[in-house]
Amino acid sequence: MLDVSDLVTAYGKIEALKGVSLHVESEKITCLLGPNGAGKTTLMMTIAGILQPRRGSIRLGGTELVGLSPARIVARGVALVPENRLVFPQMSVLENLLAGAYQRSDKAEINVDVERMYTRFPHLRERHQQLAGTLSGGEQQMLAVARALMSRPRVLLMDEPSLGLAPLVVAEIFSIISELNRDGTTIFLVEQNAHMALQVAHQFFLMEQGRITFKGTPGQLAEDEVIQRAYLGTRRTAG
Repeated sequence: MLDVSDLVTAYGKIEALKGVSLHVESEKITCLLGPNGAGKTTLMMTIAGILQPRRGSIRLGGTELVGLSPARIVARGVALVPENRLVFPQMSVLENLLAGAYQRSDKAEINVDVERMYTRFPHLRERHQQLAGTLSGGEQQMLAVARALMSRPRVLLMDEPSLGLAPLVVAEIFSIISELNRDGTTIFLVEQNAHMALQVAHQFFLMEQGRITFKGTPGQLAEDEVIQRAYLGTRRTAG
């Protein structure tokens, strides 16, 4: 579905991504773990076209995305739910949803999708005229997801969806992620909460200092002693 090959992205002379390659499978949840500063958000922003790489390829279903504008990448089927949500605070919930469909002209179908978002996220229906900046953190995250879904993406990129949210809200967000995937949405997820990610993801990558250092299944992730200590807070005992 989504293939990243030998990707190098830099800020000036500093390379944040140093030859990253990975594959996101269709209709699966792929999770990228890594410490702060590893380059995870840079990868998401490069895939979304916000940053342009110095080298490498990003292909969606065989179509090259490198060199396309963010708007054209959205049109190709990639939508980003950014870190810290970044809803439009001075716009209403409904206006935020319509902004997610800004490239579409099928007004009747857009209205159908708005109703679909309200059904999936009932809190948003209740607050459809409320300014997005006045929503709770969890509600803003739901709005950010719904706004991205309004573009009808083939791949949904999610950057730290649990960041700064209370545990009960995190559980709700991950329930939504699982539900979206069961409905057929391909999801590429950056997440620090490895425990929650283990419950939903089908494949994991670990990024450290701009490089992929691990690829495996949830079972392989849970069995890796170094990853256990660093991300799961556990240590294997002898015997």
